[in-house]
Amino acid sequence: MTLTRVTNFRVTQVACATFLTGMLAACGPAVDNSPGVATISQDPGRQGAVAGVGIESNDIQSMTDRMMRDMLGNPMLANAANPPQVIIDSEFFLNDSTQRINKDLITNRLRVNLNRASQGRMVFVGRNYSNMVQHERNLKRDGVVDTGTTGMTAAQAGGDYRLGGTIASADSRDARTGMMQRYTQITFEMVDLERGVIVWSGMYELSKAAADDVVYR
Repeated sequence: MTLTRVTNFRVTQVACATFLTGMLAACGPAVDNSPGVATISQDPGRQGAVAGVGIESNDIQSMTDRMMRDMLGNPMLANAANPPQVIIDSEFFLNDSTQRINKDLITNRLRVNLNRASQGRMVFVGRNYSNMVQHERNLKRDGVVDTGTTGMTAAQAGGDYRLGGTIASADSRDARTGMMQRYTQITFEMVDLERGVIVWSGMYELSKAAADDVVYR
C-alpha cells in the first residue's frame, strides 16, 4: 500500500468516527453534568433538609412516642388483670387531610414501640396476618404438619380493643406573599370491640407555615 493510500485510509477512519460521534450526540438527550448534592444522612427525629407544612418524620416519632406513653398510663389498657388483646393498624385510621401520607408509618411505629414497652401487659393481634395464620391452621388440622409447640385453639385471637383515628387539616394561603399555613390534627382512639365505647383517646396537633411548600408522596 502506497503512502498516499495509507493517508487517505486514515483520513477516512477519522471522518467516520467523527460522523458517528456527531450522530450519537444528536440522537441522545442533553445531559447536565454539573455537580449535584451529595447524600446527607439525617436524624429522623429532627427536621430534615427538605421540609414543608405537613407531617414529617420527626412529627411521626414525636406523636407516636407521646401516644405510647399515654396508653401505657391507661389502667384499662396496661394494668388489666388479663392483658387485653388489641389491634393497632391503619385500617380504621383515616386520612381526611390535604396531605398524602402513608398511614402505616404512624400506626406501625406506634404498634412496634408499644409492643416492646408494654412487656406483656397488652397482647397484640396481627389481624393483617389472618390469611397466613388460617393457612397454617388448615395444614395442622389436615395433618400435613404437626401442631407445633404451643398447641391449637378453637379459633384465631379476637380483639378486645382496636385503634381508630383521623388525620385532619385546615389550610390557608396568603395570595400576596404566597405564604402557606397548615394546621394538622391527629386523633387516636382505642375502641371496645364488643360494646363500641372509646376507652382511650389521644390527640396530636401541629401548625406550620412556609413560603414554599414541598410535595409529599
